[in-house]
Amino acid sequence: MNARANQWCVLIPCLNEEAAIESVVGAAIALGAPVIVVDDGSDDRTPEILARLPVTLLRHEQRSGKGEALRTGFREALRQGFDAVVTMDGDGQHLASDVPRIVAAAQRYPQHIVIGARLLDKAQQPKARRVANAIADWGISWACAQPVADTQSGQRWYPRAALDLAELPAENFVFEAAILIAASREKGLGMASVPIASRYQREFRTSHFNPVRDVMRITSYTVDRLLHYGDIWSSYRRSRASRPIVFDTAAPAR
Repeated sequence: MNARANQWCVLIPCLNEEAAIESVVGAAIALGAPVIVVDDGSDDRTPEILARLPVTLLRHEQRSGKGEALRTGFREALRQGFDAVVTMDGDGQHLASDVPRIVAAAQRYPQHIVIGARLLDKAQQPKARRVANAIADWGISWACAQPVADTQSGQRWYPRAALDLAELPAENFVFEAAILIAASREKGLGMASVPIASRYQREFRTSHFNPVRDVMRITSYTVDRLLHYGDIWSSYRRSRASRPIVFDTAAPAR
């Protein structure tokens, strides 16, 4: 896969991922893609491991949250002249082997954000997380005024128009919801998804996502955006008028 010819790179934000980060980054490098890693102030062996790898490594001296890590990565991708990025979390839940299908979907739907949507093996998802994700999909789709599958997945293709939203005033996990909403409402981007497996194996470290605090933050932001854009019931009807775009060319890696 010639990433330079297509002008995209892989972006991996991370925080204290010493158990998985070498394999995650190594698999991304094996794609032939340039890789940008943003270390959000890790205090384990993550910086030491990353220093040995052929990546663009950016480091926050203090923890600033996932939103700021993504923002830092977007700025660097734009500085290097990339037109798009594929994001992956550093804990191993996302596989680089799913990236070629995401790229294929982006080529089929060029004015779309493409989400690696956890539509397969849903039985692996804890029930509380499954319910929370369903509620988030419903609310954020409403704010986007279009259906979106798996609004909480961190494996995404962001085209240039989405990268230009890096300075949105949203932090932490709210940033990922903010990008979807603003890309839909202000940039006219569509949303497509590629089915990937749900992965919640015990070896993954405890999520940095706080199910109470972060859900409240995302909900508050989403409601604020709905009120800001107006046409509330029209937006709801548009979000329910069709099913999310799902693009699948092959079975995903497990």
